[in-house]
Amino acid sequence: MSYQRQRSAIPVLATLLAVLLLLAGCSNTGSNTASSSASDPAASAKSITMSWPRDIGTMNPHTYNPSQLFAQSMIYEPLVSYEKGGKLEPALAESWKISKDGKVYTFKLRQNVKFSDGSDFNAEVVKKNFDAVMKHKDTHSWLGIVSVIDKTEVVDDHTFRLTLTEPYYPVLQDLSVVRPFRFLGEAGFPDNGDTAEGVKAAVGTGPWMLADYKQDEYAVFKRNPNYWGTAPAIDQVTVKIIPDAETRVAAFEKGELDLIYGEGVISLDAFQQLRENDKYVTQLSDPVGTRSLLLNSSNPKLADVRVRMALHEGFNKQAMVQGITSGLEEPADSVLSKNYPYTNVDLKPIPYNVEQSKALLDEAGWKLPAGGTVREKDGQPLEFDMIFDKTDPIQKAMAETIQAEWGELGVKVNLTGLELTVQIKRLKANDFDLYFWYNYGAPYDPHSFINVVASPGFGISETLSAIPTKKQLDEQVRQALSSTDETKRQELYRSILTTLQEQSAIIPISYIKKTAVYQKKIAHFEFPASRDDNPFEGIQVTKP
Repeated sequence: MSYQRQRSAIPVLATLLAVLLLLAGCSNTGSNTASSSASDPAASAKSITMSWPRDIGTMNPHTYNPSQLFAQSMIYEPLVSYEKGGKLEPALAESWKISKDGKVYTFKLRQNVKFSDGSDFNAEVVKKNFDAVMKHKDTHSWLGIVSVIDKTEVVDDHTFRLTLTEPYYPVLQDLSVVRPFRFLGEAGFPDNGDTAEGVKAAVGTGPWMLADYKQDEYAVFKRNPNYWGTAPAIDQVTVKIIPDAETRVAAFEKGELDLIYGEGVISLDAFQQLRENDKYVTQLSDPVGTRSLLLNSSNPKLADVRVRMALHEGFNKQAMVQGITSGLEEPADSVLSKNYPYTNVDLKPIPYNVEQSKALLDEAGWKLPAGGTVREKDGQPLEFDMIFDKTDPIQKAMAETIQAEWGELGVKVNLTGLELTVQIKRLKANDFDLYFWYNYGAPYDPHSFINVVASPGFGISETLSAIPTKKQLDEQVRQALSSTDETKRQELYRSILTTLQEQSAIIPISYIKKTAVYQKKIAHFEFPASRDDNPFEGIQVTKP
């Protein structure tokens, strides 16, 4: 199997900065000249200024928080690029071949690619990056490819070979994600080669390089003059760190920002108000994830599918989503939206039906006692605890709505707002009854989603533990991930998604979308195909 696409390498006429900032430790230093440009969006006619809620981080391509994904994707590139509709295109690998048994991937690397410091991109540096990641397999075990890599080889300067212990079809999807399999130049590696301890400098092959940075205040990215591909149409992106959403909106309205972009970076009310102002341009992306509610089947009360189905049917999803998100999110009929590979499956939606919900609870033995408001069975009340992110106003509003609607059914719901980190710990410890959860989005899904359905330790497999077909479901997931037969794989996905729909342990609520608000100086803007990628490819600005 071979894929190939030619992309022109257009040299960029720009001046290379003499020194890249050392990022390990994130010092608060920066030249007066560059700092001036960071505070002045008009410093270049072809520059834009956007905001972000938190510092960009250390820009280590192989590690996670606090580094921000959008910024990492500006500097570092993958072997394979994930494009709209799930199409996989050449990036730093111009082509690849997959062995018939699905275990050997041979990548032909693009020639004449330079890192931002002018050094060569080749198979040796690809292997060095892979080996640095694989040195810490446990850190990266969430990504399926990590558990099946057997060995990495340099075939020649521009050929790299990856051998797996077993077939795993989403190899290319996993290699397209923003981290950890992107490539740091030799000069960026620490002396001992262990990037888990930090990097010397952010040396990548991407279209951008970090020019100036002041922790928790701003970051300035300029075009990489050594970039092998088509140069960006703008020459500078300034990122101002503004943690507060209202302050962010005020800065935008004052003209201090050209772009506000992302998920939850401003309230939906603020987005709606800016949308109604013809001074600005607004856009909504296609669904990037699903807002779902987990019903933990390991709780004996929720082990009965009739109870789970009654809860699924027992709240008005359409009205709730419309009211809380002002119609900016869509009610979700299935756990995964249909804009991922293998998910365009016709599933029977679960309708809102209060009478049917009450009948199912009666059938399951949960009865309202005379004069009571909470159903009981064997002397136990039908009562659950719902935990939510206390900093997320949408989660809070949805939790309160569901609490009220289920209360009308005779189901008591206690609400507890938690810090997100505590909430995640509770999920992984299987310490919850009801929990708001989001899938990963492109390019991670659908394969990463079904992986956590079957793999303990992430909280989702445990949520599904009491459904009667769990062993069969896990086996179907294993087969889907290892199958080299496209038709069989589609059939397996259809069966997996149908089972999840019918069991109602994961209740889809709404499809999350990214928002973008920008000044009219930005003439062209497109959302990236990958949820975590940066939005600057192809962006254009008009002359002032």
